Amino acid sequence: MFEKLVGIITNYVEVDAQDVKPESRFMEDLGFTSFDFVSMLGEVEEEFDVEIDQEEVTEIRTVQEAVDYITKISE
Repeated sequence: MFEKLVGIITNYVEVDAQDVKPESRFMEDLGFTSFDFVSMLGEVEEEFDVEIDQEEVTEIRTVQEAVDYITKISE
């Protein structure tokens, strides 16, 4: 799941896949804008066939938090 998410991340910001770590923060470390993040969430919903709660998503700051959240809602 982490690798798949990294693939999606690299579609939205100019960062090398090997530079994306579990502890990477979307805004501060990877350079996401709010628009990039929301757009990426739409692709994540399609790719993993999940529905992301817009209120809960405000708690997601790192790549690992995103992986944990996607894992939780896809069970």
